Amino acid sequence: MNINTAEFVMSNSDVKKCPKQDKPEFAFIGRSNVGKSSLINMLTNHKSLAKTSAKPGKTQLVNHFMINKEWYLVDLPGYGFAKVAKSTRQRFSKLIFNYIESRENLVTLFVLIDVRHEPQAKDTEFMEWLGINEIPFSIIFTKADKLTKRNLADNLAAYEKEMLEIWEEMPPFFVSSSNSGMGKEEILDYIHNTMNTLQE
Repeated sequence: MNINTAEFVMSNSDVKKCPKQDKPEFAFIGRSNVGKSSLINMLTNHKSLAKTSAKPGKTQLVNHFMINKEWYLVDLPGYGFAKVAKSTRQRFSKLIFNYIESRENLVTLFVLIDVRHEPQAKDTEFMEWLGINEIPFSIIFTKADKLTKRNLADNLAAYEKEMLEIWEEMPPFFVSSSNSGMGKEEILDYIHNTMNTLQE
């Protein structure tokens, strides 16, 4: 898939005000500082479509972008170690779960994981909740360029071992780098193929 147009549509703190559910949505979520905004910019060929920041927790709203006038890319608030007030974190959580539970046109939720780190409970528990609630999701491992090939393979194997203690099989996953463009073609092809399946 080639992304020819990527246009900002709206930001919302209220899921009820999100765009009409008339187009497929592919949403991106991850712990703070996982590289989500950089990944979105890499996928869409834009330097600043999604706002990046050295400080975690930059995304605080549900952001919709229209891609090729065919589907929505949705940038969701991060979770984890964002340096924001407890009340704000609780609002993030409510907003995230309201979005996931209410958007019937959500096709896939991409859960971003920093591949440099060991499996984190916040991530695995979140994905377990997705599974229990039958929310389709895929994993995108980010920042792969920060590791040697050996360390990357070891970390992926460790994550798979952890996941298979709960899951019968690994969900679809991709290995990416916003700096090198690794994973871009595979992720966009996955979205393209999923879109084709919906239209059949």
